[in-house]
Formats: sequence, C-alpha cells, structure tokens
Amino acid sequence: MRKFRAVPGTPKSRQRGVVLMIALIVLVAMTLAGIALVRSVDTSNIIAGNLAFQQAATHSGDTGTETAVAWLQANNAGVTLQANIFVNGYAAARTDPAAGQSWDAFWTNVLVPAGQVVTLAADASTGNTVSYTIQRLCNAIGDPAVPGVDCAVSQTAASTSGSSKGSGFVSLLYNAQVYYRITSRIVGPRNTVSYVQTIVSM
Repeated sequence: MRKFRAVPGTPKSRQRGVVLMIALIVLVAMTLAGIALVRSVDTSNIIAGNLAFQQAATHSGDTGTETAVAWLQANNAGVTLQANIFVNGYAAARTDPAAGQSWDAFWTNVLVPAGQVVTLAADASTGNTVSYTIQRLCNAIGDPAVPGVDCAVSQTAASTSGSSKGSGFVSLLYNAQVYYRITSRIVGPRNTVSYVQTIVSM
C-alpha cells in the first residue's frame, strides 16, 4: 500500500486572510489621506477668502480719508479748527491709546462713547461700513501759535540776509502748516475689521 507524506506549508486560507488585512490597512490610510487633503483645501479657501475681505476693507478706508480731508479743507479758514467739533468727528487735541491698549479697544471704549466718530453709510456692493475720526496733532485746543498748545507743524519761513542769489542765500518762503491724523475703521463681512491712518497737513 502506497503512503503519502504531508508537505509542510501555510494553508491557502491563512494566506488569503493576510492579503485582506493588508488591503484594509492600505484602504484606511488612503481614506485618511483623502480626508486630510479635503480639509487642507477647505482651510486654504477660507484663508484666501478672509484675506480678500481684509484687503477690500482696507481699500474702503480711502472713503473715510477722502471725506475727512474734504471736511478739513472746507473748515480750514479762520479759527474753526482750533476747537473740538465732535459731531463731525474732529478733535482739536490728540488722544492716543493707553499703554498696552489696542486701537480697537481705544476706538470702542474711548472714541465712540465720547462721540468723536462719524459713521458713513454702508457700501451696498462690498458690505463694508466706514467710520472715521480726525485729530489735530496738538497737545491742547486753541491757537497753534500760543505756547502750550504744542502742535506738530512744519518749519516756519526761513529768512536770510544779503542780495546774492548764490547757494545758501536764497530765502525759502512757505507757510507753517498744522498736521492732522485721520483714522478710519472699516467693518466688513465675516467680522472683518481694518484700520487705516493718514497724516495730512493744512
């Protein structure tokens, strides 16, 4: 009678189980990679959108600056600008945020309660709302020529002696001008808040 000897080895059923486990592990890894890629793309889109809103808000700040400059030009004659006119957002003396205080906290807690802010109509196309305030860069209200008011002004007219027209002997004639700081705050979609400051002299 013929006898058969068993050949040692791994059964086929166990081999199929190992391949299935490897396939499942690879599938899970690919699924996680796909989820991470989708989340990364969504985050990039959100960041790009926020930057676009921030840039649009900054550009809208020009509206506040132009409105403030037009008001300054219309009221620059006489002594009008030597006193506070809060209803038009104008302060004849500067105030700055306290140490450690942000401009947003200073705007919300100091300027707005004091009535020193003018808010323009919202822009229907961008959804931005612009507010502005004007501050004369002086330490006190009153005539800039009076001691103690201490305004930031340009240099006074120079005077020299002599009739020569050579270098260093020509008089430089120009008017002393007072500096004004215009601060615009823009509030837009997605809680966008932007500040733009401009220094003008008149």
